[in-house]
Amino acid sequence: MLIAFSVAPSGSSAENPAGSVHDAVAAAVKVVRESGLSHRTTSMFTEIEGPDWDTVMGVVKRAVDAVAPFGSRVSLVLKADIRPGYSGELDAKLERLEAAIEESDAG
Repeated sequence: MLIAFSVAPSGSSAENPAGSVHDAVAAAVKVVRESGLSHRTTSMFTEIEGPDWDTVMGVVKRAVDAVAPFGSRVSLVLKADIRPGYSGELDAKLERLEAAIEESDAG
């Protein structure tokens, strides 16, 4: 199972009166890294791959909880690829894409 998500605080809080986002995002990414799951963070999303719904969504929930102190509310954007029986897709999907591009360039 693959999840791409973005989590960020909005509004201010006592702990974060300026409404800063980078510290909150860093807290969320730290949760993902500590999870032990395969992951990738880009400028817009963090992708996680795990064996099942409960495992992956547990990491997302902990990431949301880590962001909560940084604002009066939390925004979560999530996209999931639920494909039982597959693993290693975090990289395999990109490898298939690159192979298809090379094939189309060669033809």
